[in-house]
Amino acid sequence: MAGSARIAFIGYGEVGQTFSRGFLAHGVAGIHAYDLLFGSGPGSRLEEAARRIGVTCADTAERACTEATFVFSAVTADRTEAVAAEAARWLKPGQIFVDVNSAAPTTKQRAAQAIAASGADYVEAAVMAPVLKPGLRVPILAGGPKAVDAAEALNRLGMNLTPVSEIFGRASAMKLCRSIVIKGLEALMVDCAAACEAWDVKDPVFASLHETFPSIDFHALAADMRERVATHGIRRAAEMREAAEMLAAAGLEPGLASAIADAQQRGARAKPAAGA
Repeated sequence: MAGSARIAFIGYGEVGQTFSRGFLAHGVAGIHAYDLLFGSGPGSRLEEAARRIGVTCADTAERACTEATFVFSAVTADRTEAVAAEAARWLKPGQIFVDVNSAAPTTKQRAAQAIAASGADYVEAAVMAPVLKPGLRVPILAGGPKAVDAAEALNRLGMNLTPVSEIFGRASAMKLCRSIVIKGLEALMVDCAAACEAWDVKDPVFASLHETFPSIDFHALAADMRERVATHGIRRAAEMREAAEMLAAAGLEPGLASAIADAQQRGARAKPAAGA
């Protein structure tokens, strides 16, 4: 399977680059990638990264995916549905579209419906941890009628997919419900630490928290979570807006998830301007 499998990525950020290294190490025949930034100033760095890894860059998503067995959609959450709708115009029966974006269950359901019209298969994939350390072995929940078949094939290529449901949306719901807690804790710790620093009360406050939760080093936790938000806050804010959509679709109050999204965005480190 590894020798004949061909992989394509639509979106070539952290996920695409990390997965590419893993796939090539497992003998995948070829990898092509497309990113909206390719051909631009910032995109030149992405293209150079792809070439160093051994990935072929394409000037359109369609060209990147022409010969692919598996097409990975790895874009920002707000582009999930648009990318699926575009890909549906040229995907073919026999291809498998693996949607690893952190989007709401309803967004994934609409994306699946779009892909179905092409005759290709759609697999919902919910990435359950940051990808850098585990790489291709990062735990991923897979959903949809083809989840079992896709997991068997991709796990032979080094992935770690666990099929959880034939119903689209459930895998993403499991991820986003967890994210409300994880991203919410990050937002709480960042704001708590900032308030403590403003009033010069961090040591007594963290000591008090440690008495209540003795297994937690709150100084270390606050520093770690501040860095996570600074590095990934923009992407995590988009994810939490998808969580808010999930809650609203279920008739639940989305205000907390929206506030977490705002806090993640607020704490994100500004990216350098193109050419800086």
